[in-house]
Amino acid sequence: MANTMLAKKPYPLLALRDIVIFPHMIVPLFVGRKKSIRCISEERKNKAGLILATQKDVNDNNPSPDDIYDIGVFGKIMQCLELPDGTVKILVEGLSRVTIVSYTDNKDFFEVHAQPLAQECPPAQDNDMTAMVRTVTTLFQEYAQTSGKISSEMLTSLSKIEDPAQRADTIAAHIPLRIQEKQALLAQTSVPQRLESLSEKIHHEINLLKVEQRIQKRVKKQMDKSQRDYYLNEQMKAIQQELNDSEDGGGDIKDLHQKIEKTKLSAEAREKALNDLKKLRSMSMMSAEANVIRNYLDWLLDIPWKKYSSQNKDLQHAKTILDEDHYGLHKVKERILEHLAVQQRTKRVSGPILCLVGPPGVGKTSLGQSIARATGREFIRVSLGGVHDESEIRGHRRTYIGSMPGRIIQGMKKSKTSNPLFLLDEIDKLGVDWRGDPSSALLEVLDPEQNTHFNDHYLEVDYDLSKVMFITTSNRLTMQKPLLDRLEIIRIEGYTEEEKKEIARRHLIPKLQKRHGLKENEWTISQDAMSHMIQAYTREAGVRNLERELAKLMRKTIYRLATKQETPEMFDKEHLQDYLGVPYYQRNEPDPHNLVGIVSGLAWTESGGDILTIESVSMPGKGKALYTGKLSDVMQESVQAAMSFVRSRAPALGIAPECFEKYDIHVHFPEGAIPKDGPSAGIGIVLSIVSTLTDIPVNRHVAMTGEITLSGRILTIGGLKEKMLAAARHHMKKILIPHDNVKDLADIPEAVKETIDIVPIHHADDIFSHALMKPLKPLASENLSTHSSLPTLPKEETKGVVTH
Repeated sequence: MANTMLAKKPYPLLALRDIVIFPHMIVPLFVGRKKSIRCISEERKNKAGLILATQKDVNDNNPSPDDIYDIGVFGKIMQCLELPDGTVKILVEGLSRVTIVSYTDNKDFFEVHAQPLAQECPPAQDNDMTAMVRTVTTLFQEYAQTSGKISSEMLTSLSKIEDPAQRADTIAAHIPLRIQEKQALLAQTSVPQRLESLSEKIHHEINLLKVEQRIQKRVKKQMDKSQRDYYLNEQMKAIQQELNDSEDGGGDIKDLHQKIEKTKLSAEAREKALNDLKKLRSMSMMSAEANVIRNYLDWLLDIPWKKYSSQNKDLQHAKTILDEDHYGLHKVKERILEHLAVQQRTKRVSGPILCLVGPPGVGKTSLGQSIARATGREFIRVSLGGVHDESEIRGHRRTYIGSMPGRIIQGMKKSKTSNPLFLLDEIDKLGVDWRGDPSSALLEVLDPEQNTHFNDHYLEVDYDLSKVMFITTSNRLTMQKPLLDRLEIIRIEGYTEEEKKEIARRHLIPKLQKRHGLKENEWTISQDAMSHMIQAYTREAGVRNLERELAKLMRKTIYRLATKQETPEMFDKEHLQDYLGVPYYQRNEPDPHNLVGIVSGLAWTESGGDILTIESVSMPGKGKALYTGKLSDVMQESVQAAMSFVRSRAPALGIAPECFEKYDIHVHFPEGAIPKDGPSAGIGIVLSIVSTLTDIPVNRHVAMTGEITLSGRILTIGGLKEKMLAAARHHMKKILIPHDNVKDLADIPEAVKETIDIVPIHHADDIFSHALMKPLKPLASENLSTHSSLPTLPKEETKGVVTH
């Protein structure tokens, strides 16, 4: 029945690495490759059987159809067990010989069409066949007695097998032959020829066993009690002398021993290497364990041990390099030079680990490259984004299939020196799952008191990382507190428009011209066009989008030059729209129409500062407070606090208390798909609510940031520089900030402070005179019960209209 099914549909194929399975064999297998595991899953799902075929190269981890023999067996999985390390143990039974006809296009696992392989077997009464079966059986019994490796139970079960083909397959499965020889026996369809081949091979194996016994006897006679410790080595030498095979493996072991002696290993690593080399000598070079030990020794000897590159300790040279590579960032470069000066004085890499924190595109990674170039260190960048396995840092233990060291040791091997500069990029993107916490593994790496004895799970010996200079980068400070405690934060907030123009002139344009093959006289851009590009096409803290737009402009120029079309000698503001399309952003031009209830707040994001619009309207209702815009708990509390403050101060603000019982107030933050987590929008929410309830429009050129308490105090906020840069990009004329943040104005570029009127405020009462278009009119106490500041509205009308 199995044979008829084989002709109708494809079957999954399991590629065997170092074993040939014969029909009627029951064999346990350990499967670790993903494609093989998916093959097993398919068979377990369909219960229709699978094809078992051997691959030609044992060491090939990803064989193709051409690398697998065409002759195999059709079999079924009897048992299946998933192991903790991800591998699968199965018990398979071979049923019949098959030949593979074709492979399907299945990418997940091998899937083949196969046909049964017919056998040529004379009838049981044939005398030649009977004699051949007896001869092979007798030889196999002699081999079993000589080797002592065949159990008596197996011989008993063999004598009960009447079918000559099955008996031949059973004997072939228990003879230690090479893969190619066993595959040849499997492919042999003639049973008499198969028995004849088996007879020759068993004769050969018996002769080898006798030679081996003779060698062992001679070795034992040559050795006395004092030489007993060297028994295994002498036995290997005798075997090599007998088989004339002394040059196959001995040369490699000798080279490894010489390399161990020449490498400046630590005492622990040297002892470990010599012990593993001793084990390697005593085992076959073709065994799987020998490959594991050989790979381990290669890693141990390839990583740098006390190999130091010459460092440039000239601080003036370092300052020159940093100034050449980066424009602005004066405080950042000053802190880096101080760090290098301390290292020069103390003669060691000590102190906290620098962590460059800022939005994308401000030059964090390139700063690390500049530091490496300034100090003469090898630069190694390790991206930690998406890493959620502790073994990525500490390495895998050697017991696992495909194990290897972690990224730290891999980087050391790549650098070939013991004192490189390691840039751990995007350290805030580390993940955590059931495989461990990689941020916890980094604690040992980044702690100068611990990294002198860093232990990688693969190496199993301590490695000194104290001479490595570690620098980390991050977009935001979301790391775990123990890891954050080991870092010194250096903030890179972003660039002003003038700084971006200078960066483009000094760095971006020359780099892009070289990349696109443009000469200096073939492409130029005016200052007005550059300003317009920054304002209308790129609103960002860094310069990454600016670089993209410049590249886009150059590509279109090259295309026009290649097609002999007319191109301007210098790109002006008028040419940009023809080449770059409609501007992405509209400049905030002065508008005589200001809006009621719409306030421009300031927010901090991973990409720098941005404008956060706050809207509110009132409508007839029962005094409910609504708020929308995907707000976090902190932002919802800010809205509630602002509502409570306005209600408590209603008469002084010109609002009748009764309106809170007759009207619902809805506060909305547009772009609702973007999460808002605050807190710094309290004063903007207060202003929006007061503007709506008093029907007084808000000055659209005023932006603000600050959190409010129930008593009206304005609390300090963070990210002031990013927020002020955002206000400058959006051409705001005035910005309201908490008075406690005046100290942070020292970090604001002078070009920004000159263009924006900065107003520090202590209390919420100070907001309205600066942001509302009309002064508030407090209500007299005798009119509180009858007067309402809100006009009577039809049910379908709401506040929030444009005031002329």
